[in-house]
Amino acid sequence: MDTPNTNAVDVSVEKRKGLERRITVRVPTTQIEQEIDTRLKKVGRTAKLKGFRPGKIPAKVVLQHYGGQVRQEVISDTIRASYSRALVQEELNPAGDPNIEPVTVGDEENFSYQATFEVYPEIKLKPTKTITVETPRVAFDESDIDEMVEKLRDQRAEWETVERKSTVDDRTVVNYAGTLGGEPFKGGEGKEVPVVVGAGQVVGDFEKALKGVTAGQSKLAKVKFPKDYPSEELAGKKAVFDITVLRVEEKNLPEVDEAFLKTLGIEEGGIDALKDQLRQSMQRELEERLKVETRNRALDGLFKANGTEVPNTLVEGTVSAMQAESMRRLGIEDPETAPPRSEFQDAALRRVTLSLLVQELIRENDIKLDHKRVNNRIEELVAPYEKAEEAAQIYRSNRELLAQVESGVLEDQVVGFILEHAKTKEKTESFKKFMR
Repeated sequence: MDTPNTNAVDVSVEKRKGLERRITVRVPTTQIEQEIDTRLKKVGRTAKLKGFRPGKIPAKVVLQHYGGQVRQEVISDTIRASYSRALVQEELNPAGDPNIEPVTVGDEENFSYQATFEVYPEIKLKPTKTITVETPRVAFDESDIDEMVEKLRDQRAEWETVERKSTVDDRTVVNYAGTLGGEPFKGGEGKEVPVVVGAGQVVGDFEKALKGVTAGQSKLAKVKFPKDYPSEELAGKKAVFDITVLRVEEKNLPEVDEAFLKTLGIEEGGIDALKDQLRQSMQRELEERLKVETRNRALDGLFKANGTEVPNTLVEGTVSAMQAESMRRLGIEDPETAPPRSEFQDAALRRVTLSLLVQELIRENDIKLDHKRVNNRIEELVAPYEKAEEAAQIYRSNRELLAQVESGVLEDQVVGFILEHAKTKEKTESFKKFMR
C-alpha cells in the first residue's frame, strides 16, 4: 500500500527528565481521510464480494466491509512515516522504541499522537592524555612454582575420619536445618554436607560453629547473613541452624613420588619435569591474564575520566541479557528462580557507558578496523585444529563469527590507542596476589 504524504507534519518537542524526550506530532485530519478514500477506491477495484462483480462494488459496501481495516492501516502508516520524519526534522537519535499514545482531546482538525523515548547522549570525551592507566608488572619465581605443586597435592588429598575435635583445615560432614523467624526457608536444609573449617566456604557464623566439634555432636548456631548476601531473602537476616556433626575428617596430602607424578602425566624427569611443565603453563596463564587486566584497566581509565548519562532503556536491556546469560550458565529455566536484576545493574551500567564511550573514541579519532590483525587473529584461533584452513574459512564465511573476531580486534585497537596516548605507570605485583 502507498505511504501517506507527511509533508504537513507538525512537531513539537518536550525535554523531560534526563535523556527522555516526548514529541507531539500533528497530521491534518483531511490528509488522513483523503488517504483512506484513495485506498478504499483501490480496494473496491480488486475486492471480491459475493453478489458483486469485481470493480462494481458500491462505495458504501466497500466502506462497510473494509473501512475499519483500511483506517487502521492508514493511521499505522501515518504514525510510522511521520515519526521517522519528525526524528530527522528535529535531529533526534532515539535509543530505543518509542511509547506511542494517541491524543484524543481538543483538536478535531488534526490527528495527533505523542511518542516518548530516550535519546543517545551527546558525548564530549576528555583528551586521552589526561587519562592515567596503572599497568601491572608481574613475574613469578620458584616459590610460586612450589606453591603450585602444593596446590596439586591439595587437590589430590584424601580425607581420613578422626576421633577428635575439629580444627582449622579439617573437614566436617554435617546435616543441618535452618529457620528464619522460627520458619524453615528455601535452601536452609542440607544432608551429608562437607565443610572445610577455615576455608570460607560458608557464612562466617556457620563456620565458627564447626570449630571444636566432634562426631555425633548436635548444636544450635545463630547465623547472621551479610548485607550483600546473594539471596535477597536472607541478606542481612539472622537465622538459627540446627547442626548435627556426622564425622570429622583430617586431610592427608600425597607424597611427591612416582605415583603422584604419573597422575599428572609425568612419566619421566621427576619433580623437575613437573616444575618445567608448571612454569610454562603459569607463564601462558600470566600472559593471558596480563592482557585481560591491562585491557580492563585501560577501559576503566576511559570510564572514570568520562562520566556520562546513558539511556535507561539500554541499561535495562543489558540487565535482561546478562540475567538470561546467567540463567543459561546456571541451568535455570524457571524465571522465578533467576538471579535478581539488581545483581547486574552496576555491571550493565558500566557496559553500556563504556560501549558509548568507545564508539565515540573510535569516531573522534577515526580508528579503522585493521583487517590484517583480523586475519592474524583468525589464524591464532584455528591453529589448534587439524584442518586449520577449513576452520579459517568457516570463520571468514560466517557473518556472526567474523563479527565477533572483528569486534575483539577493534577493541584491542582502542585499548592500544588509550595506552599509547594516556599517562601510564607500572605497578609491581606479586604473582600470587595478581592471579588471585
